[in-house]
Formats: sequence, C-alpha cells, structure tokens
Amino acid sequence: MSECTHDCSTCSASCSDRQPESLLQPCHELSHIRKVIAVVSGKGGVGKSLVTSLLSVNMKREGYQVGILDADITGPSIPRMFGVNDKAQGDESGIFPVRSKLDMDIMSINCLLQNDTDPVVWRGPVIAGTVTQFWTDVIWGDKDYLFVDMPPGTGDVPLTVFQSIPVDGIIVVATPQELVGMIVEKAVKMANLMNIPVLGLVENMSYFECPNCKEKHFIYGDSKIEEIAKNYDIQNIARIPINSKLTAAADKGMIELYEGDWLNDMTAALKEI
Repeated sequence: MSECTHDCSTCSASCSDRQPESLLQPCHELSHIRKVIAVVSGKGGVGKSLVTSLLSVNMKREGYQVGILDADITGPSIPRMFGVNDKAQGDESGIFPVRSKLDMDIMSINCLLQNDTDPVVWRGPVIAGTVTQFWTDVIWGDKDYLFVDMPPGTGDVPLTVFQSIPVDGIIVVATPQELVGMIVEKAVKMANLMNIPVLGLVENMSYFECPNCKEKHFIYGDSKIEEIAKNYDIQNIARIPINSKLTAAADKGMIELYEGDWLNDMTAALKEI
C-alpha cells in the first residue's frame, strides 16, 4: 500500500479521511456577493417571502447593496410584493436581474414567464437546476447581501441551495401554532446537517395589536418563540404582528415603503455576521 499524500483527487482508495467532493457552484464571474442569507421554514404559508422582503428592505435602508433570489419556483411571490412587472433580459454574458423601484436586484421565475399566473409544471430536478442557474448565470454585480427566498420543506430545492450556494446562514420563519416546534426542528436539523448556522427565528402573525387600546391579542395562541429559541440555541428572535397596512403594502407591490421596527434587531444581527 502506497503512502498517503493527502491529495484525494489523485487517489483511488476509499479511506475514512477522504474529504467529500464539494458541490458548491461559483456565482457568475461578473458577480461579487459577500453574504448569502436563506429564509426557510418547515412548511408553507408562514410568511417566508414577507420576511425576505422586509429584511432586504431593511438592509437596503442601511445603505447596503442587496439582491433577492426567489427560489420558490412554483409559488413565486417576490416580484408582486415589490411591484416588479419587467421581464429579465440577457445576452451572451448572462442574465440580468430586474431592478426594483428602490434599486434592489430581483430574480424570480416570474421575471421570465410571459404571464405571472402561468403555472410552472416541472419535475424536481428541473426546478432545482433553475435555482442553481439563478446563482451561476445571473449577473448580480456587487452585492453585500443576497437573500434567498426558499420554498417550504426540506426537499430538492432547499437541498440544492444548501449544497450549491455558499449560504452564510439561515433565518427560520414560523407561526405561533402548537406545531411550530416541529416546523422549526425540521428546518434547524437540515441546517445542522448542512453545517449552516441558524441566525434567527421570526414568528410571523405573532399577535394583533388593537389600534385603539394598543392591547396585544394572541389570536393563534400564546407566543412560544422564546422557549423554542432557547431549546434550539437560536440567539436572535423577532415577532411580526398581524398588520393590515403591512398586508396592503405587499398586495399593492409597495413593500419597499413599509413602516415598522419589528425586524430591526434581526437586521442588526445580520450586520454582524
């Protein structure tokens, strides 16, 4: 048996010290992205797109260059929330993302479809490949933060993102129902398997604040976010209330104009990574 040279690329042996081949893909040669943040959840309908949008807007307001990669191919929400109707263009060098009103770059499957309501009826590998192309073929330019709006669950696309894109951390989104612990646990365990740090936990639809008396009503049950964060050693938490103005801003494509301080502490935490 020959002496080990520690160069696995030239070795045919199958030893326990062999390093697994990295599946990370390089971004486009004209892109320079400093931090990639994925917004995830173990189930759908909890508000990942909303949290992605609000965090992106917050970072933009802090003076950072921000982009959003909408990885939810079958249920894209980002273009509508930002009022983006233009289609992505490209040339031989790559694909150019669509620019929002306040100068954020967005790439979503709805930026390529002829009609926003056209369904994407593709199998998993094709969807996963499209998400990878949004990383490798899109000319993001110089970005301080790229937020990835993930589809729900722990299937093909989340696995592809975590293996193909150098994600610096994830934000987990949940709601106050009893099953939130299971939702968070699934997302956190997947992140741990991929060796990606969990940067924070956001509880959406956490409460309703009466506009008259300012009393908080926990419509979906008492908040358990602090208990869950402690159980999974999640350092940063935030609560977003049920808020009709926030909903209207998203529906009208004016999310960049939202008013609220619910994610300010989470934004400060992202600046420290």
